[in-house]
Amino acid sequence: MSDALAWAIVAGIAGGLGLWSIVSLIPRFSHPTLATRVAPYVIDVSSGAREHLAPRSVGPLPVFGVLLVPTLRWLRETLATVVGGGELIARRLRQAGSELSTEAYRSQQLLAVLAGAMLGVVFDIAVANQQQVPLVAQTVLVVVGGVVGITARDYLLQRAARARIRRLTAELPVVLEFLALSLSAGEGILDAVRRVSQVSGGELSNELARVVASVNTGLPFGETLGALARELELPPFNRCVDQILGALDRGTPLSEVLQAQAQDAREESKRELLELAGKKEVAMLFPLVSGLKLDFHPSAS
Repeated sequence: MSDALAWAIVAGIAGGLGLWSIVSLIPRFSHPTLATRVAPYVIDVSSGAREHLAPRSVGPLPVFGVLLVPTLRWLRETLATVVGGGELIARRLRQAGSELSTEAYRSQQLLAVLAGAMLGVVFDIAVANQQQVPLVAQTVLVVVGGVVGITARDYLLQRAARARIRRLTAELPVVLEFLALSLSAGEGILDAVRRVSQVSGGELSNELARVVASVNTGLPFGETLGALARELELPPFNRCVDQILGALDRGTPLSEVLQAQAQDAREESKRELLELAGKKEVAMLFPLVSGLKLDFHPSAS
């Protein structure tokens, strides 16, 4: 097969897909059938009417989607088998506040692997134009590119989860103090949580708003709050939830418990800040030492 024939085949396929896409966008004018006229009135009670009124597309993309879905599903399952860590991914997605499901994240991992492998292929081609490279080295470079791609995607998720956990930890003392203040004013624990979730706009307030929404659907408050603590896996918040649930069981005043928990959370944040400053002490000396070297450099005088 000559190069001209190969390019002609590629151009023909691309042109056919383009014409198919254009034709699929042309509206079809015809008289509505009886089923089409009746379906809007029974759409609430008839699944057939909903299916009849569902938008249909005759473009090529749905066809490709149907053909590629089994392959993508198999690739996701293979990637999950090789990489593993489904529970860890679900926990990190929850900690990061992402709405992605585990399957959707696996798809993103697969795209990251393909992107890294493609970069490896591009690098192989660039190097091969300059010098001869063994096939084994080219294959290893493509594999390394795929590994770098999936590692980068996992790093971004882990970084987002850690950043959100830090924000939740920073907001916890303030939220606990607001809850204690509302309880001291005579409100119940659910009303206090609802008020804090409405007047505040932080990450923890959004999580409490989800708790209130779940309770409004009929779920028990203690069970919903405990599930939130297990999902976030934030140690200060877990201790606070345990104290709240214990106080509800024993009938202990919640305002005092929350004030004590807020004080403990502030003390823990101070300790973490001091530990971080101790770890960064050497790094903080570099600008000072560099400035002193510049001041006492012979050329500076």
